[in-house]
Amino acid sequence: MKAEAQALKGHLDVLLLATLQDGPRHGYAIKEALRDGSGGRFDLPTGTVYPALHRLAAAGLITGSWSTVDGRRRRSYRLTAKGERKLAADRGNWREFATAVTAVLERRPWPATP
Repeated sequence: MKAEAQALKGHLDVLLLATLQDGPRHGYAIKEALRDGSGGRFDLPTGTVYPALHRLAAAGLITGSWSTVDGRRRRSYRLTAKGERKLAADRGNWREFATAVTAVLERRPWPATP
């Protein structure tokens, strides 16, 4: 089942930042990394991904540069230092949130212990 963009609301930015953790990618490669990394569940339309990338760039979390490959211009993005800090903080917040949700759904005491 493919996730709708609405289901990812609030999580899309951190997922996009995570796709850039290993280095720069062009826009379509980011979209593919999100899809592949989620086993096909996050196969989002470009109309969702590109505006989010522009928003992240405007916030100073990523930066982009243009290149020409096989005669076609494409924009590649990379994390900024600010983006790396944001990704680290959001990962910590996500782990805490996921632990709390798991504790409620599985009726385990919080914080859940592995």
